[in-house]
Amino acid sequence: MTPRPESSGPPPEHPADQRRTEPPAPARKKKSAKKATTQPADSRAAGAMGVPPLERSRERGRVGAGGTRATPSATADPKRTTVGRKTARTTPAAPKAPVPEKTPQLAPPEAELAVSPALDADDRDRLLHGTHHAPHSVLGAHRVPGGVAFRAFRPYARAVTVVSGGMTVDLHDDGDGFFSGLLPLREAPAYRLRVVYEGTELETEDAYRFLPTLGELDLHLIGEGRHEELWTVLGAHPMTHQGVTGTRFSVWAPNARGVRVAGSFNFWDGTGFPMRSLGSTGVWELFVPGIGEGELYKFEITRPDGSKTLRADPMARRTEVPPATSSIVTSSRYEWGDAQWLERRAEVPAHRAPLSVYEVHLASWRPGLTYRQLAEQLPAYVKDLGFTHVELMPVAEHPFGGSWGYQVTGFYAPTARLGTPDDFKYLVDALHRAGIGVIMDWVPAHFPRDEWALAEFDGRPLYEHSDPLRAAHPDWGTLEFDFGRREVRNFLVANALYWCEEFHIDGLRVDAVASMLYLDYSREPGEWTPNEHGGRENLDAVAFLQEMNATVYRRVPGVVTIAEESTAWDGVTRATHHRGPSGFGGLGFGLKWNMGWMHDSLEYMSHEPVHRRYHHGEMTFSMVYAYSENYVLPISHDEVVHGKRSLVSKMPGDWWRQRADLRAYLGFMWAHPGKQLLFMGQEFAQGAEWSEAHGPDWWLLDPHYGAEADHRGVRDLVRDLNTVYRASPALWQYDTEPAGFRWVTGDAADDNVLAFLRYDADGSPLLAVSHFAPVVRHDYRVGVPDDVPAWHEALNTDAARYGGSDVTNPDPVKPEPQGWHGLPASIRLTLPPLATVWLRPA
Repeated sequence: MTPRPESSGPPPEHPADQRRTEPPAPARKKKSAKKATTQPADSRAAGAMGVPPLERSRERGRVGAGGTRATPSATADPKRTTVGRKTARTTPAAPKAPVPEKTPQLAPPEAELAVSPALDADDRDRLLHGTHHAPHSVLGAHRVPGGVAFRAFRPYARAVTVVSGGMTVDLHDDGDGFFSGLLPLREAPAYRLRVVYEGTELETEDAYRFLPTLGELDLHLIGEGRHEELWTVLGAHPMTHQGVTGTRFSVWAPNARGVRVAGSFNFWDGTGFPMRSLGSTGVWELFVPGIGEGELYKFEITRPDGSKTLRADPMARRTEVPPATSSIVTSSRYEWGDAQWLERRAEVPAHRAPLSVYEVHLASWRPGLTYRQLAEQLPAYVKDLGFTHVELMPVAEHPFGGSWGYQVTGFYAPTARLGTPDDFKYLVDALHRAGIGVIMDWVPAHFPRDEWALAEFDGRPLYEHSDPLRAAHPDWGTLEFDFGRREVRNFLVANALYWCEEFHIDGLRVDAVASMLYLDYSREPGEWTPNEHGGRENLDAVAFLQEMNATVYRRVPGVVTIAEESTAWDGVTRATHHRGPSGFGGLGFGLKWNMGWMHDSLEYMSHEPVHRRYHHGEMTFSMVYAYSENYVLPISHDEVVHGKRSLVSKMPGDWWRQRADLRAYLGFMWAHPGKQLLFMGQEFAQGAEWSEAHGPDWWLLDPHYGAEADHRGVRDLVRDLNTVYRASPALWQYDTEPAGFRWVTGDAADDNVLAFLRYDADGSPLLAVSHFAPVVRHDYRVGVPDDVPAWHEALNTDAARYGGSDVTNPDPVKPEPQGWHGLPASIRLTLPPLATVWLRPA
């Protein structure tokens, strides 16, 4: 029985040029030695080169079956040589790019029984329809009985020739873009393909002659969901493989019947670029020679039902500018200049260091600026105002600008709206060189349903949960990640590391944590399923957040993770290995947004001063739980959009009172335990809500504008708040420890007064007094310690340079031995209207 050619049977882990072949069929007995030596001259010449004589090729099944033409090197006899049923002229190969190997040695006449090299119908059909799992097992060069079979799949080609050393072999056109030929070689040689299309000819490497580019360890880690550098193995990576430059494409699509690469390099027709499946990992891979940076691409996936879908790369590190959706082959050449910053940032934990944050929406801070243009302006502005960090609203690629970046499709790609990934690195580097840390909003809770992105990526729920009740996010029309699937957790954990390691991000503010933690979040009874213990906690999300935080803190010293979590979940900032009263280990975050403080304090400030006495507890309640977590006090973008009004516009009264209230509130905020965050535009009392379409109203600071001094005064206050704050360890060193705070008076509701002491590690105090009534209070007695000989004003939000009435305490204030507010001494102050005063030991 004639042996069949190789098919897709061998397992994909055996590379094409190392795969075992079928045992060779025994050669037929030669008629006689004399017979073999008395051939015609032409046949003897062919036999001298190792090509079987004509009668042997007929007897054994057509060497060169399918019409192969073999052309050896120019040193051979220039006579015509008959091989199979075709005639070949032994002329030299055309001068093309050299193949390093020498001309391959042909097999002797005793070669094994030859077979047809053409693909069988099943392999042809699967390749044509994009459902072949192992194209490398049938395409390329393979050792088969009778020699080496060459097979190429080049749709639209007129002719394909194999070029190896000084030999060329024209392959037979088998139809539908398939070409094949058989040479009686001992082993598969290094070779190139010369492909003729209508009107053009090119010589290229054959993508199907290369070993897999992913190693066994990579595949093992991917299968376990533990590959912490996933971005280095999946996606598109320009590289040199087996001495050839090109790009490796790899993607996780376990439900796909087949995957092909389509892009600008093949006119978006992936038919001739099928990928191979690497075992049971669900990963598909293809090394495409000659493809480099700048090429656009997507993955053409054949779904389980046989339909096709064209998808952007989930691991793409660069994308087209929206609304275009293609992924782009890229590699980084950026050279960082922030080594000193990275060395210093791990010296003090974030919760024991000064941390005041300026929140920025990059696309609208200065509309129209690129990353590199922002790098010329943003660091200088933030440094001048004294903030220690910026927090960037989501930078990862997103299709709809109106989502502000919170509906991500390109989790590994900085948005192309503002430049390239290296351009974004330039911005981060510039901020670091200015002494400013970079926190980035990160959105692992959900993703949009765009048909070219993650939703049902390979035809079935993959990144989202398979249970529709768990998959659909009830508030935003998006899909929630399946945190229980190890590959999805790996995708997200590696993504967190990617931003920290590749872009030197100093902190991740994790968005919408509450929506991840609770199965019944925004769901009515019957719309959610309890966990295995009958509770409403999402145990998969808990495990994911713990793994993410533990991994980030282990691998990237000095980075801080921050949770936007709006509930009373126990242990958000507790270590993951410490169990709390609820039985759960901590989530492992470094800091948590104090949403309760934000809502309560803004509610208090919105009341007329005459009514504030009835809401006094809204300003003091935060100290009941202030040390249950490590907190950030956020006045974020969410509080100044969608009808909530800007920060200054939340204040009651006329323009003067609004600004005075704002200044007093900022003074109270900067003195309160916790880190500070202020959204752009609020630093100069912008009156309008923020809009991503035009950004902050910078014209308010134009010297030609009549009220410019009012806005500049608030900005000057913010600068001074940050300056005094950074110089006063009492305001940040013990933010998370009760020893750093003491109430002086928290119950002076009728006076609208709040006073407290802050202490640093050495016990040095700072006294903060906030007065939220529009009157002046003279000789207001405040209790103080008796070991401070005198106090002086470090900051007064009513100062004239801030736009206030300039009611101050200009001289040092000496304590009197009269005890007050439970303290052994007291001082008498003049309290300005609607103002906060800070005093330090003189």
